[in-house]
Amino acid sequence: MAVLSTEDEGKYLMDVEGEQIGIVTAVDTDAQVAYVDPESGVPDAIIQSFGFGDRGEDDIEVPADSVETVTDSELRVATKL
Repeated sequence: MAVLSTEDEGKYLMDVEGEQIGIVTAVDTDAQVAYVDPESGVPDAIIQSFGFGDRGEDDIEVPADSVETVTDSELRVATKL
């Protein structure tokens, strides 16, 4: 299980096959849940990386125990979502 932080906002969420799922819009550090916008693109990632994005109603919740690895640019889940 990965430990999520607000520094993960703006990163890409990738599945086990390397397919982009979306962009992390917010992280609840207490609940250890990342909120991911499945329709985001590169401009949204830039906005999120500067901390200006917001969690949307259509964001999906990804618990930290589903995240296999965290890098400087992405979170990768162990399964295909």
